Amino acid sequence: MHRQYKKWHSPALGRDMELLVFGHGGAPMIVFPSSMGRFYDYEDRGLVAAIGHKYESGELQTFCVDSVDSESWYNKAVHPKDRALRHALYDAYILNEVLPFIQKTNGAPRVTVSGCSFGGYHSANFAFRHPELCDGLVSLGGAFDIHQFLNGYYDDNCYFHCPPDFLPGLSDAGTLRAIRRMRIVLATGETDICLAENHRLSHILNEKQIPHFLDVWGEGTGHDWHWWERMTVKFFG
Repeated sequence: MHRQYKKWHSPALGRDMELLVFGHGGAPMIVFPSSMGRFYDYEDRGLVAAIGHKYESGELQTFCVDSVDSESWYNKAVHPKDRALRHALYDAYILNEVLPFIQKTNGAPRVTVSGCSFGGYHSANFAFRHPELCDGLVSLGGAFDIHQFLNGYYDDNCYFHCPPDFLPGLSDAGTLRAIRRMRIVLATGETDICLAENHRLSHILNEKQIPHFLDVWGEGTGHDWHWWERMTVKFFG
C-alpha cells in the first residue's frame, strides 16, 4: 500500500507538524489521534492494516494527523485560557494547512473525519464547526466535553470548541443544512467510559433534527483499541 510521511513548519502553531498518508486515492479521510496521541498510532495499533484492501484498491485515502493535546487541553502548566487558545490554533492548522494539502493531494473538496476516544472529540469538533468541508464524521468511543480541562474557566474559545455547548444554540440554516447532509456515526460500547457522552451528544443531535447513527455495541464492548479496530472494519472495511 502507498505510505507517505510529510512534515512542515506550521505557521499557525509555530512548530513542525507531521502526518502520514495511506493510500494513493479514493475518498479522503482525516484521522485524529487519541488523547495526547501521535500521528503514527493509527498505523501502530493495526487500524490501517485492518482495512488495507481499501487503500490498495484506491477506494480510501487516510491522512493521520498529529495532535498538540499536551500543549492545549492537557497542559496543566498553563491557564485554561491558554489551553483553549492553543487548541484554536490547532483548529486553524487543520483548516488552513492540512485541508489544502489534502485537496492538492487528493482533489476532493470535502473529507470524512474520524478518531478514537479524544480523537472522537477532535473529529466531532472539526466537523460541526466546518460542516461545509466534511462529508462525514465517524467517532469511535468519542469524548466530546472539554469542561474537565477548564478548572471553572470559560470564554468564547471554550464555547466554540465544545460541541455539547455550541450545538444546542446553533441556528444558522445553512450550517444546519450542511451538518444534516453529513454521514454521522457515534460508535461506542456498553461498558465504554464515554458511553454517557455519546448518549448526550445523540440527544442533542436529535433535538436539532440532525440525522445520525448511535451505535452502542454489546458483548462487553469497552474503551480500547481492539474494539475500535472492529468498528473500523464495520464502518470503513
